[in-house]
Amino acid sequence: MNHLDPVRPRADLDVALDIARGAASAAFVHLDAPGAQVAANEAAQRQQEGRPLGLLDGRIVSIKDLFDVAGQVTTAGSTVLADRPAAAADAPVVARLRAAGAVLIGRTQMTEFAFSGVGINPHHGTPVNPVMAAVDPVPRAPGGSTSGGAVSVATGAAWAALGSDTGGSIRIPAALHGLVGFKNTQSRTPNAGSVPLSPSLDTSCAITRTVQDAVAVHAVLSARPCQPERRRLSDWHFGVVEPLLLDQMDPVVARDFERALAHLSCLGARITRVTLPALSDLPALQQDGGLPAAESWAWHQTLLAERGDQYDPRVAARIRRGATITPAALARLHDLRARWIARMVTELADVDFVLSPTVPLIAPPLAPLVADEVEFFRVNALLLRNPAVVNLLDGCAISLPCHRMGEAPVGLMAWTTGGRDDALLGAALAMEDALAPLRGVAAR
Repeated sequence: MNHLDPVRPRADLDVALDIARGAASAAFVHLDAPGAQVAANEAAQRQQEGRPLGLLDGRIVSIKDLFDVAGQVTTAGSTVLADRPAAAADAPVVARLRAAGAVLIGRTQMTEFAFSGVGINPHHGTPVNPVMAAVDPVPRAPGGSTSGGAVSVATGAAWAALGSDTGGSIRIPAALHGLVGFKNTQSRTPNAGSVPLSPSLDTSCAITRTVQDAVAVHAVLSARPCQPERRRLSDWHFGVVEPLLLDQMDPVVARDFERALAHLSCLGARITRVTLPALSDLPALQQDGGLPAAESWAWHQTLLAERGDQYDPRVAARIRRGATITPAALARLHDLRARWIARMVTELADVDFVLSPTVPLIAPPLAPLVADEVEFFRVNALLLRNPAVVNLLDGCAISLPCHRMGEAPVGLMAWTTGGRDDALLGAALAMEDALAPLRGVAAR
């Protein structure tokens, strides 16, 4: 990965720790300065001695409070798990980051048990979206559930953020901060050593600043050579799905999305408007909360019986919906999903990738979401709507910024069926370069 920016481990960590203690303090539930300093010193020594370097050597990575880190307590953004014993070992994805030379700076804030796309946490506080703060004085939501991870990268407290994506929890906060969020095919990366939300959908992945950085992190997390398919934009066929994924866009998102499509088309990308009739099956797949409700209920029902009053009520309400889904109904749901995936694969056969807004909104004002439960669930459903399709599909997706610098962040999502991660990353590299002049940033 010789295209990554150079690293000065000790100096970079000093800057990151200053940010993590200041502008990004609300993003962290635990800052591991001593451990990070040891890792940075070791990385610096490897550089000085000319020893072989790991793929992420000296790069600062934050860890969502969902993953086990040896010697630390994994609380998943909750007070319910605060008295758990410290983890005896790193989660596999954390171990892979450490083995690649990453400097693990600390655990980041999240929606309790990863069950929301908004990013609110009543237990530890909600980090305000720092990118929107430069555009609008009204405090706005960070997106979730990897809220602190996105803030850590956006502020410079981390080079990348390890997180999870069950229905958009990487891509939503990435889009709302103008970052890159890559959700790989689920089986590419292990979920062991993390608190589950929905084992059928949970995906371990990361938020970065650029696609090239996303390629490097994915190569480490998936423990495989990652070889993006580099082609010209004109070699790819993109589909834009109407109407569902374009519904209820606010004017800023609609403007930036259409502007990005027009720009890519002018540069040779073949973009056609398509329909996916299989999307009409989504209500049946999501009835009564679908797989997230059913599978989270199985994990949480004992804890809810013992400590339900300690949960965020909005999270508890979503989990409890799973109590109505019987084992027979869950089996039917898995069968319906398998048949739906097969139908989607057929309907997507004529396009390489689908393009859609990652989310139809810019980062929403925070206060109404805290004060009004109806508004919270309305906005949460809108934020989850587009990215959740990819999790149900067991596909891969990436959110790229498509807004102009200095304006409200807007995410452009490219997605496809499972197993095509390297093709998608190759297309994303081409799209990122193509969009750079439109956005007013330098191409990499």
